Amino acid sequence: MTKVLVIDDDRDMCLLLKKFLERNNYEVIDFTSGKKALAWYAENTPDIVLCDLRLEDISGLEILQKMKESKPALPFLIITGYSDVRSAVEIMRHGAYDYITKPLFPDEILVTIKQALANGDVVKKQPVEQIKKAENNNAANIEFDMAEDYVVGPSQSFQQILKQVKLVAPTNYSVIIYGETGSGKEAVANEIHRHSKRAKEPFIAIDCGALSKDLAASELFGHEKGSFTGALNQKVGSFELANAGTIFLDEVANLSYEVQVSLLRVVQERKMRRVGGTKDIELDVRIIVASNEKLWAATQAGKFREDLYHRFNEFSIEIPPLRERREDIMHFANHFLRVTNKELEKSVKGFSPDVINAFNSYVWYGNLRELRNVVKRAVLLSDGDMVELKSLPFEITNYEKLTELVPVQLLPTNITNSNSAKTETEVTAPTSKSQSTRAGNLDLKSASIDAEYETILAALKQVNFNKSKAAKLMKIDRKTLYNKIKEYQMLNNSEEGK
Repeated sequence: MTKVLVIDDDRDMCLLLKKFLERNNYEVIDFTSGKKALAWYAENTPDIVLCDLRLEDISGLEILQKMKESKPALPFLIITGYSDVRSAVEIMRHGAYDYITKPLFPDEILVTIKQALANGDVVKKQPVEQIKKAENNNAANIEFDMAEDYVVGPSQSFQQILKQVKLVAPTNYSVIIYGETGSGKEAVANEIHRHSKRAKEPFIAIDCGALSKDLAASELFGHEKGSFTGALNQKVGSFELANAGTIFLDEVANLSYEVQVSLLRVVQERKMRRVGGTKDIELDVRIIVASNEKLWAATQAGKFREDLYHRFNEFSIEIPPLRERREDIMHFANHFLRVTNKELEKSVKGFSPDVINAFNSYVWYGNLRELRNVVKRAVLLSDGDMVELKSLPFEITNYEKLTELVPVQLLPTNITNSNSAKTETEVTAPTSKSQSTRAGNLDLKSASIDAEYETILAALKQVNFNKSKAAKLMKIDRKTLYNKIKEYQMLNNSEEGK
């Protein structure tokens, strides 16, 4: 059996490679330390080496050079997350057969290993032009059987997500998916399921944030008749429905401590009991969870059980917000346009240049979900061949004006103008204008304005200056919040004019 030496200081990566290669009939020896791998190599001979370029104790390039000293013909593959052309050329110049970029792509790994073994000591000579071409691969170049309703964005960050999905899908690993609301976490979870061995079994998605504290256990694990007031019949829970398949728990950090305890037993023992039940039910279910906050931080804050976090954290995927992958905006907008045309039986052909500019300038706090809803509304309101500005919501068409009306103190630092004269202290620690000019004034109205200002500012800070969330937190509508912010701007201007 072909013996593969894997060296990577990321334990999760080692385990994934080991499982994947063993399933393809390779014997795998893995190390998270480069020096320990060299010590093993001194007395053993692998058929091929997969080594991370950047290790904590020694560089992959040094390991390559040391191993090549004793066995020049050893096929050596470098794994790197720093895949620029210069480093690739340098690695191959020192005798590496090829390099593979992180996140790893299963088919690419197998093909490269087979080619390296077949060529033996023939070092792969890849022209710089070919390397550049490989670096610029986009969605059209990656062969991956995607669901018809799953859209692959052309941005590099989305392509990395695609590679991660294909790498982890065939395993039974639990996966944590991080991303803001509306970024597509459930769609990614569904793709992991669709490309797994459980693809023909159920995929059950649960929004934990929508579960009431009292009924969460019943929804997840089911209940027996008469187990509590209102339990008129036996209920099969989501885990039981997902048996042999995959369950997706969105916003898992919202589950209560009691439910987390029950969930821990499910993960550890693969057994569960319905609420009020006495019989254990065997489970064979893959668990994928999602959160818009880091679960590790939630454990430190006492909101999430640390032992449960470690059970889930066999692999993690992070979906960047739409504003950080702007190449994807119009790609998804055109997809939503096609879908909406079909739903409404309309034939809107595209977006006007002004709309495209507005889409690319907007922040998209709600990510793909917000974009989809905006496109659906715009297509419904459009009476011509193109979506025009008049069909877009007020906050998008007037986004630049609104940011000008908002005091710099009420904006997140990534939205303020680069030519602003405000200092970092002014942005992060604002002071109410009315408060500063009325020191010692006992006017009740002024005090009320100051208190309201501070409350709104505190709410905006708490939700990272997402005005929709801040309005919801304060139980007012977003228009009222904008009006209040405009009112403070006018107040500041009048104070400065005195």
